[in-house]
Amino acid sequence: MSINFDLNDLQAFRAVVEKGSFRKAADAIRISQPALSRRIEKLESALNVRLFERTTRKVSLTTVGLAFLPQVERMLDDLDIALMSISEVASTRMASVTIACVPSAAYYFMPQVISAFHRLYPKIKVKLLDASANEVNSAVALGEADFGVSFSGTLAPEVDFELLLQERYVVACRRDHPLAARDCVSWEDMYEHDYITLDKTSGNRLMLDQALMRLHPKKPSICETRHVTTMIGLVEAGLGVAAVPSIAMPGPTHPVLVGVPLVEPQVMRNVGLIKRRGRTLTPAAIELEQLIREMPMRSVGN
Repeated sequence: MSINFDLNDLQAFRAVVEKGSFRKAADAIRISQPALSRRIEKLESALNVRLFERTTRKVSLTTVGLAFLPQVERMLDDLDIALMSISEVASTRMASVTIACVPSAAYYFMPQVISAFHRLYPKIKVKLLDASANEVNSAVALGEADFGVSFSGTLAPEVDFELLLQERYVVACRRDHPLAARDCVSWEDMYEHDYITLDKTSGNRLMLDQALMRLHPKKPSICETRHVTTMIGLVEAGLGVAAVPSIAMPGPTHPVLVGVPLVEPQVMRNVGLIKRRGRTLTPAAIELEQLIREMPMRSVGN
């Protein structure tokens, strides 16, 4: 059954009960009396019951309304407690939340999240552990981070993975590069140009080696790096092109860099939240986690 009412309707219900009249209740929650009446009517319609008996002199609860009141009070009290906890954390200068994140998501994506979080909770310090996938996994498993953002792979048994995005690999290149004007680029075509790769300590390198085991480039890479973000810096400097996950790329308005989808084959990577199983997050960590879920992620090239 679909219940079509919201928090405002429940608050209107409680206000009428407390004030004993629609006019006083409307004044208390600072809305017009017709607007309050509509909220009560919406609530009664959604529940398919009458909650109030109305006469010219007074408003009283029906039998069903009396039974419903304790449930409403409990829901609203629980919400008040939760909001109070968030408010207390936000007002504490020493409050902090620690997130572990792979560099490919830390460089362009996480600054947007942290900026939005800081505007909401300026007194909470965010600690960002930008590290390899294995190190992110370890930090979450050991409790050094509240939670992490990483890609699926070998996870510790005490860590859970929640998928946020399935992204594809793109070729990162300068806008003045011959590949930049293409709609898509095959891996073989990319390997015809000077290219940069990750070294074998990288989790991304392991993933790509498995996905591309049948491809044999005719020439070796001109440089190897440990992190995707370093590769992108080398691409921007004009050293060559590089295969990177799309979340690592800047937005479409970047003056120098562009990402073009790689095909034949199309290689995908699962990005998500990792949390220690059974761990209860602090209110601050819950808020940061929710912002990550709400922030748009790029799943294809620019």
